Amino acid sequence: MFGTDRRVVVLALARMADAVANSFLIIVLPLYIASGELAIPGFEGRMVLGIPLTIELLIGFALSLFGFLNSFAQPFTGRLSDRTGRRKIFILFGLGVLAVTSVAYALVDTYEALLVVRGLQGLGGAFVIPTTIALVNDLARSDAERGGNFGVFNTFRLIGFGFGPVVAGLVVQAGPYSLPAGMALSGFNAAFGVAVLGALVSITLVTILIEEPPMAEADASDDLSISVLDEADEQLFDPVFVLGIGTLFMAISIALFATLQEPINTRLGQGPTWFGIQFSAVVIANVVLQVPIGRAADRIGRKPFLVGGLVILAPAVLAQGLVHSPWTMLVARLAHGISVAMVFAPALAAAGDLAKEGQSGTTLSVLTMAFGFGTAIGPLASGVLYGYGFVVPFAFGAALALAALVLVVTQVEETLKGAVAPTLPFGFGE
Repeated sequence: MFGTDRRVVVLALARMADAVANSFLIIVLPLYIASGELAIPGFEGRMVLGIPLTIELLIGFALSLFGFLNSFAQPFTGRLSDRTGRRKIFILFGLGVLAVTSVAYALVDTYEALLVVRGLQGLGGAFVIPTTIALVNDLARSDAERGGNFGVFNTFRLIGFGFGPVVAGLVVQAGPYSLPAGMALSGFNAAFGVAVLGALVSITLVTILIEEPPMAEADASDDLSISVLDEADEQLFDPVFVLGIGTLFMAISIALFATLQEPINTRLGQGPTWFGIQFSAVVIANVVLQVPIGRAADRIGRKPFLVGGLVILAPAVLAQGLVHSPWTMLVARLAHGISVAMVFAPALAAAGDLAKEGQSGTTLSVLTMAFGFGTAIGPLASGVLYGYGFVVPFAFGAALALAALVLVVTQVEETLKGAVAPTLPFGFGE
């Protein structure tokens, strides 16, 4: 299907359903926290470590908690999956946790309880993300298929992640919903129900349609440390570590946007539906470009796309802090999406090229962990930096993109045999 192993497509569909659920929460939780339906301790005028405690910061912390706990746990779950030679059981367990915690959101009535649920959800995600990515990598029969596999997988996953926010805004706004016996379902609880449904669909697809390929158990030690310096002494830094840093900075740039929903809507004179469309624009661009870029990276090489994507990323992120209309924000977000598409699948493919046999879960968990940390740091950083001016969070993201560009150009060699690295002015990166 789509020129890719059928199991990769099924995994992609399963992650698409799960991504709908997660992206619902990225839009719904800020609205839920700001709605007044939760009991939130008084915070007006309070300071934490010299930082003003605002509703944006509380929202940012709630969004970030998932990513922090998810990322801390991923090296353990990725290594455990490698050591046992199992992927499917970990994926199903994590999806089960995500389904149960999505139900729990409808039952909590305080901000503190919501944080507990969000944290448990993050731990559940840690069982799904690295093992799913590792299974996609395992299903690549050669390096020449790896980029295409990740392109197809990311396309479907991002369809769910991209269209979920648009639907989420509509579901919340259309509530409450009338039920039999004179009962009513709030828009928030309806959105949480959709999140549960997405997780259940994913569980069904993986249970029925996924068969694991035979794989060797990793013979690596139980050391969970990440190599920072290049053991081969060809570069200063280990290339997988640099790919992880680039993924981290890219993810931060994506996640800066979600916390600032209310300030962006006020600045641009728009409503939640426009915001959902703009949020989804990054993902929609990825949906269109992931497969062709992934397959082109299997022919041309990984590094040209990594470098080109990071070149576009910095101005695209900075522009979001400077625009003054919904349409110009949409254009900036589309450019942002193009840059992410050029980095995402080629970075995973490059890390997969570098992974030793039986250790793809461990190696690729560096990138998935970095992406998780980025999605955790981004909302928190924008919540803090917004206090210094609207453009400051986006300038911060642009600076990180430039730092990632320098690291990738100078420290990552082409991993696809026969490919030629991009030519840059003055021999930079040669």
